[in-house]
Amino acid sequence: MTTGANTLSKTASYRELRDHFQWSLPNRLNMAEQCLASPHDRCAIIDLSGSQCREISIAELGEMSARLAQTLIVKGVEPGDRVGVLRSQDPWCAAAHLAIWRMGAISVPLFKLFKRDALKTRVSDAGCAIIVTDSESSASLTGLADPLVPETDLSDGTLEGFAETKPDTPACLIYTSGTTGAPKGALHGHRMLTGHLPGVEMSHGFLGQPGDCLWTPADWAWIGGLFDVLMPGLALGVPVVAARMSKFTPEACLRVVREGHVRNVFFPPTALRMLKAADLRIPGLRSVASGGEPLGAEMLAWGRAVLGVEINEFYGQTECNMVASSCGSLFDAIPGAIGRAVPGFDVAVVDETGQPTDQEGDIAVRRGAASMMLGYWNKPAETEEKFRGEWLITGDRGVIEDGFIRFVGREDDVITSGGYRIGPAEIEDCLLTHPAVATVGVVGKPDPVRTEIVKAYVVLKDGTRPSEAELQEWVKDRLAAYSYPREIAYLQSLPMTVTGKVIRKQLKARAIAELDPAKRD
Repeated sequence: MTTGANTLSKTASYRELRDHFQWSLPNRLNMAEQCLASPHDRCAIIDLSGSQCREISIAELGEMSARLAQTLIVKGVEPGDRVGVLRSQDPWCAAAHLAIWRMGAISVPLFKLFKRDALKTRVSDAGCAIIVTDSESSASLTGLADPLVPETDLSDGTLEGFAETKPDTPACLIYTSGTTGAPKGALHGHRMLTGHLPGVEMSHGFLGQPGDCLWTPADWAWIGGLFDVLMPGLALGVPVVAARMSKFTPEACLRVVREGHVRNVFFPPTALRMLKAADLRIPGLRSVASGGEPLGAEMLAWGRAVLGVEINEFYGQTECNMVASSCGSLFDAIPGAIGRAVPGFDVAVVDETGQPTDQEGDIAVRRGAASMMLGYWNKPAETEEKFRGEWLITGDRGVIEDGFIRFVGREDDVITSGGYRIGPAEIEDCLLTHPAVATVGVVGKPDPVRTEIVKAYVVLKDGTRPSEAELQEWVKDRLAAYSYPREIAYLQSLPMTVTGKVIRKQLKARAIAELDPAKRD
């Protein structure tokens, strides 16, 4: 691994890393160029997405991206235009983002499990005229955007070189679910990749050691798959495994690790719980990173005993990612804590006035971090609300003890289920379009495997009685299979504020009480 101002030199001292680290963001910076800077004969992607395993070199990936970039130009895409990417883990997914960045356009990751309504919301808001996809999803884009299938639609010629982009030139627009309204797009500049490197290296015990090979079951449509694994792996010269998994199973996971010779994995907490429940050993791993929600002492002990590694937890969000991490080779993990601030990030807990406090408060990140968003797409008011003075407010509550950040809970109502962050407002809006639903409130209900499940409390219109399955299918068909309400309860009325807003806090308390028969109404 090459070292420099934006990568971590292997050391035994966390304090030394913190004290000597400085961001180095040159005036000219292009993420595609960063990812393709390794020697051309080096393996970039180990492709297990098809029927046979094959290796894609840096040179081949660069050629793919150059041809696709030229095709986009022929189709009229200009710098600053938004281009969607609707593909699973495969080489063309990686090449699509690189092609878009190398020509100065903005990539918009889209999840293959999104149904039409979820796609329409994001594609319309971003203004995508073209979406790079595959033949399977091409037909679903009719009326939304022009599909481009690289396997069949490439034009002649290649784009030589890379656009003259700067650290703050917009490059990637990633949508994140919120508690109110439609999903918001977090717009990031070309410094985004640089901002992820220290945290990724730290969470994998200095990623880039001889023989390292990286994989995650998280889809590359999400920031966790795209910027915690794929792009940092390419930038650091670490081969990345591409493997489609329509559904995560411990057995399929073991197969991918064996066939791809994987040594470094990012596992969402739900995947770890499933592996633990299956009592399955995965040999040969050097590092395991996990993020999205805190792990308990029992899970950390299981990782040491069964996986043979210290599971390094990390913390961040779409708006500013990889800001804190554990690192077993530098310091012992503390159960319940999400690690320490990654070098280059000033993370604090602040009070209502925006002042750092040693009491419980809002976890915040100081402006100037390289992985921090430029702002929400076309939403200046919402962007301003995200900040309190010099601090970006994450929406999580916590406390810092001896430099360790302890997560207390979310301030909002975002649901964490199976590794996905799900906004209740989008599900509520979808259910309200059903002809039988008068009003609805959606919350997360604690679950031992998925962390939470989506629960909907529904008030029906007079004379109607749809089945639970009918309402579940309504959401599955319009949003995504992972976000449908696994439980639905019918009520006569919902708790409401004087202005007519559903009080989700009371519904959440009701859902928790349902787990304890002694507390039920």
